[in-house]
Amino acid sequence: MSEGQSDDRYSERMQKKKAIMDARIRDASDERGVIIVNTGTGKGKSSAGFGMVARALGHGQKAGVVQFIKGKFATGEEAFFRQFDKVTYHVMGEGYTWETQDRSRDVEMAGAAWEQARALLGDDSVDLVLLDELNIALKKEFLDLPTVLEDLANRPPGQ
Repeated sequence: MSEGQSDDRYSERMQKKKAIMDARIRDASDERGVIIVNTGTGKGKSSAGFGMVARALGHGQKAGVVQFIKGKFATGEEAFFRQFDKVTYHVMGEGYTWETQDRSRDVEMAGAAWEQARALLGDDSVDLVLLDELNIALKKEFLDLPTVLEDLANRPPGQ
């Protein structure tokens, strides 16, 4: 096969693909918010969430952050995002659970964090809510799962 034939075939395949993708984009008219859950061991979950906050800011959107566990030390993410008027930032925890060693206090702090999260989830002017380390608060049973699921389900449609 000559170089010219290969280019022609490639162009033809890409034109077909473009038609398919254009149709998918045209038909994807459902405007709604989504819930993204980042889980797993090790690092990267919070970074992925903060990447979404940066993306929202890039689109001129308003974001809210609630951190459920961290709180004893300053983070670069907090220092950075507090510079933006369109970000509401709440550090609600008192540190890692192996440091606090006080379950009743951890439950109390998680409850206060959830109240802040609930306020953000109920505010239709907030486009994105990052619930950093919520999965830890749920795994440790610091929060009532049915309540959390109900509040998430009742958030504004585009959030």
